[in-house]
Amino acid sequence: MASRRWADADATTCIGPWRGRFSCVDGFPYLNRCPSGLYFDDIQKYCTFKAEAKCGPLAATPAATTESPIDLAKKCNPAECELPYCYCNKDGTLIPKGLDPEETPQIILLTFDGAVNLNNYEHYRKVFNGKRKNPNGCDIKGTFFISHEYSNYQQIQTLANDGHEIAVETISLQMGLQDKGYEEWVGEMIGMRSILKHFSNVSANEINGMRAPFLKPGRNTQYKVIEDFGFIYDSSVSVPPSPIPVWPYTLDYKIPHECKSGTCPTKSFPGIWEVPLNAHFVESYEGGHCPYMDQCVLHNHDAEDVFAWLQEDFERYYYQNKAPYMMPFHTNWFQIKELERGLHKFLDWTQTLPDVWFVTITQALTWITDPKTNKQLGGYEPWNCKSKSTQTPKPCNISNKCALAFKEPTSNISDTRYMETCFDCPAVYPWLGDSHGSGIPGRDNYIDQSEGGGASAGRDQGDEEEQK
Repeated sequence: MASRRWADADATTCIGPWRGRFSCVDGFPYLNRCPSGLYFDDIQKYCTFKAEAKCGPLAATPAATTESPIDLAKKCNPAECELPYCYCNKDGTLIPKGLDPEETPQIILLTFDGAVNLNNYEHYRKVFNGKRKNPNGCDIKGTFFISHEYSNYQQIQTLANDGHEIAVETISLQMGLQDKGYEEWVGEMIGMRSILKHFSNVSANEINGMRAPFLKPGRNTQYKVIEDFGFIYDSSVSVPPSPIPVWPYTLDYKIPHECKSGTCPTKSFPGIWEVPLNAHFVESYEGGHCPYMDQCVLHNHDAEDVFAWLQEDFERYYYQNKAPYMMPFHTNWFQIKELERGLHKFLDWTQTLPDVWFVTITQALTWITDPKTNKQLGGYEPWNCKSKSTQTPKPCNISNKCALAFKEPTSNISDTRYMETCFDCPAVYPWLGDSHGSGIPGRDNYIDQSEGGGASAGRDQGDEEEQK
């Protein structure tokens, strides 16, 4: 084969020692690379051998006439946006259905990012110790955004079986995913959903949300994946410090606040919920401000100071508009004893408040779509624990400990990765393109709903085989 052509006829090109070019998709540049050993030809517009490639600079051509995109999301129109399918308001601070703050439950969302393993599992179990209860007597719950590498799938299955929500945060946690295309987002997010199904027995129907790595949303591309593959919500958009926190909203309209990352969606995605990460801070800005709790500089504080800091941050919600108080954590927080002890003091203090509820993100969105007052929540079915809320079966007592061959696509060096699961060990370490660890490169074949995938969209080829 003398050369390999590229399909993008309208792509902006450039060439360099990295042997690739940028493609312009949806108004943003995406870096594409030529196959190893080939270089991009600026004249012929395809990848070829170095000796044959003709490099620029090219003669300048008149700039094409551009027009403003006609499909940009519009500003909120409350008259045309009604619950349960749509929710927006001018600045995002209003309580759904116009409830009075005193009638509104204070929701706390405990979320945890990354792998679940021996470094953090017991710390998480101490948070959900069975002693902390919601006002209806049910155990408090949280949401886990799982990334693949170093995850223990028996422990994830235990969390899911206990009623915690499992969501996805990609397979590889690669940096720069916000600048990648549709196929990369599908591979990362739908591949991660497939791994969770195959190794933790968490049904795809129960994986409702995603979070972009490093809180860098993938512009419109990521949200197209959410739309096509049946997710309900995203929780990747961070909100700059604001005196009044923002409620979750649907993406029927333009987001009601500044896009801190610069990579938020610009189009309308009707019915898809965004659960934003409001910045955490205190009035003096001691410790700075942060979307993730462990990013604020609190490691020089003792446990009482940490408790007081969390209390002041929380009260900005509790005594104003009762927006859900999301507490996003990485493992880092639990590696510092003062931070962990301060958190436990805070959690115990909230148990003295009569209207504070620790629920999953999906449970919170269920309430937002049809708000109930504090007096109506005692028997509120979506938040009760009388019947089992998950399809995930109880995990095994003794897991299979798998030592698996692994070679990153960009490396020629093989090493060993370890994972635990109640299922049989795979042939190789599961990764992008091979979520079941079959050892067959490019095995996964994801179906796009927008091209007729229908109800089967989001399953890979192996999942289809399991259904037969």
